[in-house]
Amino acid sequence: MNISAVHPRPEEAANMPYAPAVEVMGAGGLLFIAGATASPLYHQHPHVPEEHVLPHDIGEQTRLALANIKLVLDAKSLTWRNVVKLTKYVTDMRDMDRMYEVLGEHFGDWRPAGTLVAVNNLSAPGARVELDMIAILPPENDLRTR
Repeated sequence: MNISAVHPRPEEAANMPYAPAVEVMGAGGLLFIAGATASPLYHQHPHVPEEHVLPHDIGEQTRLALANIKLVLDAKSLTWRNVVKLTKYVTDMRDMDRMYEVLGEHFGDWRPAGTLVAVNNLSAPGARVELDMIAILPPENDLRTR
């Protein structure tokens, strides 16, 4: 399986926190990862306020959301490199640089295709970021990208 970023202007790729597009060749399937906030991945519904006491810091909220997503990736033996699409929802567009900084700590030099949307509210009171992703599953007999 081959996953690569598509940059119409490769010389400017380092200036982007995401890829304009991602090409996938030889994939075995898709994994759609539901939106995750800093709240625990598994929590009660209807919500119990004590389960959703979140840090105010956008960086820490991003780390916690990524930790929730990492649980899903680990369950399928995938890495951040398998993520080809990342949608980011923030309640304040001024938080985007700090959020991208934390994303970079996890994704390293890999930048999936991305969309950033500012919204009024998220699923838990105090949530400032929510992330959802699409990851590529390698073919059953190809474990090279896992």
